[in-house]
Amino acid sequence: MREIKIHGIYRHFKGNYYLVEEIVKNSETLEDMVVYRKLYEDGSCWVRPLKDFLEEVNHEKYPKVKQKYRFELQEIESVMDKFKGE
Repeated sequence: MREIKIHGIYRHFKGNYYLVEEIVKNSETLEDMVVYRKLYEDGSCWVRPLKDFLEEVNHEKYPKVKQKYRFELQEIESVMDKFKGE
């Protein structure tokens, strides 16, 4: 199973970006849930079952989508490294 990176930035297969805040448990079912924040508009937080967050895109329903998973971690390089030593 894929692992979630806390504070990682993920791209949803429809194009928007989200920051994973935390993995939490549903108090009723003990199911693992992902708390994530929109990196656009109001920056609100959302929650979704971990299994749904990690699932593959339904390519029958969305045949034009190239992304394999519903949410994919983005490797974003820090620009601060360019300024070291200045």
